[in-house]
Amino acid sequence: MLRVFFMRKEFYILSLLVVAIAAMVLTACGGQVKHRPMITVSILPQKFMLEKIVGDNFEVSCMLNEGNNPEAYEPSLTHLMNIEHSAAYFCIGYIGFEYAIVDKAHANNPNLKIYDNSRGIEVIKGTHFSPEGKHDEADPHLWTSVPNAIAISRNMLDAVIELDPDHADVYKENYNKFKSELETLDARINEQLAAKRGTAFIVWHPSLSYFARDYGLQQVCLEYEGKEIPIDKLKENIDAARASGATVLFVQREFDSRQVETIGGELGVKMVKINPLSYDWETEMINIANAIASN
Repeated sequence: MLRVFFMRKEFYILSLLVVAIAAMVLTACGGQVKHRPMITVSILPQKFMLEKIVGDNFEVSCMLNEGNNPEAYEPSLTHLMNIEHSAAYFCIGYIGFEYAIVDKAHANNPNLKIYDNSRGIEVIKGTHFSPEGKHDEADPHLWTSVPNAIAISRNMLDAVIELDPDHADVYKENYNKFKSELETLDARINEQLAAKRGTAFIVWHPSLSYFARDYGLQQVCLEYEGKEIPIDKLKENIDAARASGATVLFVQREFDSRQVETIGGELGVKMVKINPLSYDWETEMINIANAIASN
């Protein structure tokens, strides 16, 4: 029994030594780890696209978390600090909170490079109201378009090559592979929705303007100037939606409204929840196309 006791004690001490040595090795290795440079983006679809291009060479931080409403978003202190410690900030373009923080972030970090991922994209106007009530604002939902995604990712490629020219060949190869995937997706959706050209779908918030333009569809919006619909406008919007012949109503969690269920029931359409701000951007595009094609 005594021998067994000492054998267990020796095994216990040996185990502690192994753990201690392993910890020392990990600590020593940890001291040699180089932190990846950070790029901050505005929304999760950007993060998805950028990570396709940069792989593990950059850490990609996102301002807008899952479920946040970009039109009511106020960046946290952590997000602002991430921008200030980033090598670059990639704007998606035309989102209000970007205008509010870019100047401040650049003032705190004069070396911060700011890139506009919307460069060269033809914007749609007249779908959104500004806080001042203007109706000629650019539609900010550029990423809800596969052709636009190709342009956005090309802008990203140019930016990361400028930031890290030593890995330009890697980024070009990644971009070309991603571009091929996007072109395949675009062809698939075009074929899927060919028979639906000229038809309409309904949305609460006008987030699919570019998707509608790409595939020859009509987007009917129920939201009124970014707010709940006044009673006198409610019947008018329902009549317009019914006249469009649309059979599907898309609803976003970020723009939930108490009136949606009432209107959906009144119209007798299928209600489909979507999340165009999801990191899983490609799946969202496919789900939107499937919903339109099947109704």
